[in-house]
Amino acid sequence: MSRGSLGYGLETVTAAETAPHGPGYERTAGHPRQSRSVTIAKNGMVATSHPLAAQVGVDVLKAGGNAADAAIAASAMIGLVEPMSCGIGGDLFVIYWDAKTKKLYGLNASGRSPYDLNREVFRKAGLKDVPVYGPLSWSVPGCVDGWEALRRRFGTQSFAQLLKPSIDYAEQGFAVSEVIAGYWKGSESSLSQYPDSARTYLPKGLAPKAGEVFRNPNLGATYRMLAERGRDAFYLGPIAIEIVKFSQQNGGYFSLRDFSEHTSEWIEPVSANYRGYDVWELPPNGQGIAALEMLNILEAHDVKAIGHNSADLLHLFVEAKKLAFADRAKFYADPAFAKLPVKELISKEYAARQLKRIDPQRAALDVPPGDPVLSQGDTIYLTVVDKDRNCCSLIQSNFHGFGSQMVPGNLGFALQNRGQLFALDDTHLNRLEPHKRPFHTIIPAFVTKDGQPWFCFGVMGGDMQPQGHVQILLNLIDFGMNVQQAGDAARVSHAGSATPTGSPMSPDGGTVAIEAGIPDSVAEELRRRGHKVVRSVGGFGGYQGILLDHRNGTLHGATEPRKDGAAVGY
Repeated sequence: MSRGSLGYGLETVTAAETAPHGPGYERTAGHPRQSRSVTIAKNGMVATSHPLAAQVGVDVLKAGGNAADAAIAASAMIGLVEPMSCGIGGDLFVIYWDAKTKKLYGLNASGRSPYDLNREVFRKAGLKDVPVYGPLSWSVPGCVDGWEALRRRFGTQSFAQLLKPSIDYAEQGFAVSEVIAGYWKGSESSLSQYPDSARTYLPKGLAPKAGEVFRNPNLGATYRMLAERGRDAFYLGPIAIEIVKFSQQNGGYFSLRDFSEHTSEWIEPVSANYRGYDVWELPPNGQGIAALEMLNILEAHDVKAIGHNSADLLHLFVEAKKLAFADRAKFYADPAFAKLPVKELISKEYAARQLKRIDPQRAALDVPPGDPVLSQGDTIYLTVVDKDRNCCSLIQSNFHGFGSQMVPGNLGFALQNRGQLFALDDTHLNRLEPHKRPFHTIIPAFVTKDGQPWFCFGVMGGDMQPQGHVQILLNLIDFGMNVQQAGDAARVSHAGSATPTGSPMSPDGGTVAIEAGIPDSVAEELRRRGHKVVRSVGGFGGYQGILLDHRNGTLHGATEPRKDGAAVGY
């Protein structure tokens, strides 16, 4: 199932999209014509990667809930209907616009490594990297505490109210959708290696097919515990006890202390201005600032004049990505363990220096990190906007499809393998240490214009995420596309940069994957400049977005054809 060797990042959707699911499971987007109309509504809107989750979120809005309430309810539903991509065994990040205070808030709900796990464990086992799957890849799941932090600060409804639709569908069943069925099939062999995982997710030993009804009563029972006892059921009560027991029986290092001491963190989003638009991301341990560094580099060029998906623009884009990802490999880590040069990395001054490193006619094959010290010295994304124009940009993930592949006992969800993104190099900022947050790929995004919310969006898919953020924004801001066209347009994805786990850049400069809709002539010109170019039908992420039209008082929503999702308004 893992497609880490392809370098598309290891997010759930990326791994699944590159899997050979066969006809009917791959979707591509070509020329920026629209696959569907923009969804336009007056009151509120939810855009997610699954229609049921979008409907649940809109139902919450109609019942008087706000953007935070709807986002939690939709997230819980996607954890049921798209279980390989996300769930309460994973982590969560949020950027939230509060209409009352007219301010953005960031929430880092990522979990930490076990207290009892250190690099010596891996040395004694002869391991040079954290295994992709299994108990050594676990970090504490942060999703449920993230829900509670969001609900407590901005929400208006209880867990009992917000989880009820998901509990009902878990017990009664839901119809598996087309793209998700393909993802599920890709994990069949890995899930079958673990009895609890197979019992939960492989009825009759097989992944459910598109159109089949799937039930997960164990997850329904777990959600009921959360509805009755709140987040403490997960971190102090029976769920934590069950996970720790499972860990002890299966070679893991979780303790009850890991769960009882888990906390989420409210943080300040950071921004860069791109042609008058303030683009907001969360600082590390996520990778959002890579998008800001790329935008800063690109802003020095007349992107519109260069031409949409032209060889000149794609070359510039890929080279900017290489520079940003080289910095990502060195400088992105848990800020509680090191002082990180975030302000410097996203500054215009640094971008000007980085820009000088790009050869307009030749692809770089070796890209070391820059010097930002300017002293002359499988994932889901969902977005919600309510009638009061509170906005929630939320992303949640297990990392790989079904995370570690391991379901703890009868709890009905897989534990993430996010710990696989730690480095084992003693000198690396992102090195594994007890009770530390690993580097994270999942990033929500937000754009304000003149101090007002303008665009609430995200692009799921591992290393594709910052690349996708930049391409969506170029399409909207430079090329004047609407929110649906911006996601439908053909995308590119560069793979092969150095990673925060310590892997070096590919010696051939990596691979530029291009989607249908980009002409052969462009591919040939990129090859002439030294790029290794391949055509691909997967690995380009999945986008949802809601744009706020203040002049007309309406919302414009989109979800792209690479996913099963929907943008639903009322």
